[in-house]
Amino acid sequence: MNKLLISLTLLTLPFSYCAAEDSALDRLGAAGVSGPAPAAVPAPEPVADRSAAPAARKEWTVMVFLNAKNDLERFGMQDFNEMERVGSTDQVSVVVEMGRMAGYDASDGDWTGVRRYYVTRDSDTRRITSRVVENMGSVNMGDADELRKFVAWAKQRYPANRYALVVWNHGSGWLRGNPAPYEGKGISYDDETGNNIDTPQLRRSIADAGGVDLLASDACLMQMAEVAYEVRGAAKYMVGSEETEPGAGYDYRKVLLPLTLLPSMSTANFGRVIVAAYWDNNKIGRTVATHSILDLSKATGLAQRMHAFARTAMASPDKAAIQAARNAAQRYAIGDNKDLRHFAQLVADRATDQNLKAAARSLVSFIDDELVVLNMTSIIPRSNSGGIAAYLPTGAVSPDFAALQLSQGTQWDEFLAWQAR
Repeated sequence: MNKLLISLTLLTLPFSYCAAEDSALDRLGAAGVSGPAPAAVPAPEPVADRSAAPAARKEWTVMVFLNAKNDLERFGMQDFNEMERVGSTDQVSVVVEMGRMAGYDASDGDWTGVRRYYVTRDSDTRRITSRVVENMGSVNMGDADELRKFVAWAKQRYPANRYALVVWNHGSGWLRGNPAPYEGKGISYDDETGNNIDTPQLRRSIADAGGVDLLASDACLMQMAEVAYEVRGAAKYMVGSEETEPGAGYDYRKVLLPLTLLPSMSTANFGRVIVAAYWDNNKIGRTVATHSILDLSKATGLAQRMHAFARTAMASPDKAAIQAARNAAQRYAIGDNKDLRHFAQLVADRATDQNLKAAARSLVSFIDDELVVLNMTSIIPRSNSGGIAAYLPTGAVSPDFAALQLSQGTQWDEFLAWQAR
């Protein structure tokens, strides 16, 4: 994988940033964007009313499904204001569906309900000044059909050559679980309704809206093999964290600014920018800093290697070594979530069966060379995070696992039951 160099012209902005922010943007070179010196960012276009015809086609539409109907509401307000520090341009539309509820944050007039916005630039960090395109009233943002409607609406109203979708909320990986708050949930938990979007629903909602080029989860624990394989037909690349995220999540200025300055960048490069921006914002003084971008065209290859590993493992005499590797593998806030690469490497190191060693090494090599486009972690204590986690329980396998395509298409579920005994 070739790394690109960031252009110094990224720092010649038509609006002011403090020196610390300039320095942080400069460090995005770890992911990299380069190109000719950009022109000044144009003034935002006017927002039409809800009956308006679709806007002219642009290079990118970035859609943010910002479900702040929970204890993250104040961070949602901060993140929206970060988006407004950049705003939409003549080549990039930034659109948001944001939900709020009573009881958590009273800023900006303490409005509640769900609204859709076309994001425009301003320097007011205390309130949202972008115009409301649609006031949705009371909407369940834990309903996958609402996510589908938002994506379809954004693509119809703001057409583009490429589409990125950010799902913003709590997350817990593939898990579907029960009604306990957040643990055992998939993503987009709505406190008002008690609903959330599980992994099969996430795939269906995006696929039914025609798919996106990039799916990013500004949510905890979503960068898992089970999720990647599930959504492989709905998105081309997937960005997310193996570990929990701090409440502030992404710094949307650092995410959007390079894209608006170089809208011709590839989908993979935009994913690299998100990964590096997240790492840059969270690497110092925090134990939580894992982020990667996965090429979902390789998700089928990943499943094939997981299947081969599972079959070989269950036929090998090395069950104790596999269990020891599982116990030693890098784990995350949900203890059954382990780094898949680290687990496979430990199996390769500890197994005596040469066929198992080969299957484990094949899985490691595929993750490194094919699947993971860019992986950035804090040096300590997450140095064993290879960019993708997997479900490796020490006890009984959740019955919900059977609903996943990875379970249905491979013997990984049989392997999980075998290794847990």
